[in-house]
Amino acid sequence: MSIAVTTPTGNVGSRVVRLLLQAGVRPRVLVRDPARPDDATRERVDVEQGDLTDAAFVRKALAGVRTVFWVDPTPHTSENPIETSQRTAAALADAARAGDVARVVLLSSVGAEKRHGAGHIDGLARIEEELDGTGADVLHLRCGYFFTNLLLDLDGLANGVLMTTAAPDSPMPWVDPRDIGDVVAARLLSDSWHGRNVQAVHGPEDLTYTQVTEILTGALGRPIRLQVVTDDDVRAALRSAGMPPGAVEGIVGMTAGTRDLVPEQPRDLITTTPTTLAAWAYAHLRPLMER
Repeated sequence: MSIAVTTPTGNVGSRVVRLLLQAGVRPRVLVRDPARPDDATRERVDVEQGDLTDAAFVRKALAGVRTVFWVDPTPHTSENPIETSQRTAAALADAARAGDVARVVLLSSVGAEKRHGAGHIDGLARIEEELDGTGADVLHLRCGYFFTNLLLDLDGLANGVLMTTAAPDSPMPWVDPRDIGDVVAARLLSDSWHGRNVQAVHGPEDLTYTQVTEILTGALGRPIRLQVVTDDDVRAALRSAGMPPGAVEGIVGMTAGTRDLVPEQPRDLITTTPTTLAAWAYAHLRPLMER
């Protein structure tokens, strides 16, 4: 079984690699920096060093691989994130169209079903559409909001504030990236699915930001209050940090375009994963707050 994993040291990819190794598979990992995987992992994987934005590298690195787990590496700071996402995945789509790759599991997002108007998520929608036309077996994992996004504002949380532009009482799916990795690995190892597939990964429950602040208050042992800001407030802050206009709109659009979105896939046995925000925050966020 030949499987390639992109971004193998990320929150999701590292879990996928670990599970593949435990299943007896030696995956091929595509990395920019071969020193990023730890020594024990490097001994058990085949490393291809290069840049995922380099089409020639991607085609070479995927040679002889049957199944690919693709994570879009486009940073939110990219000046044109949607175009960059689509262009970066073009080499993968070409390999699938040529029959060099037979199966692709794509890390997509809730909101990609809109196709337009969801900021940087529109880039994932373009990748979905591109892969759908290749004739390969494809699976789009439409994931909820990552718990780990809370790590992006540790200073704010340390000061007892959680900021958002979302409607405070509008529920949405929140998910632990580790649980996403479990789903990815299970799908990579299974030969039972074919054609075009979409599967949501919704976490254990939909949460409002009001509920999130209550959960964090309990898990962190300190009061956390919610501060709702406007899209224009975020735009101004990002512009003042020197981000280009396209990147700013890509970030703002993700929340603005999915506000009050009802995901295409319902919450059910298949889309629900186990780890709660409270358990994750106590295990991962609280130690950071206590330092």
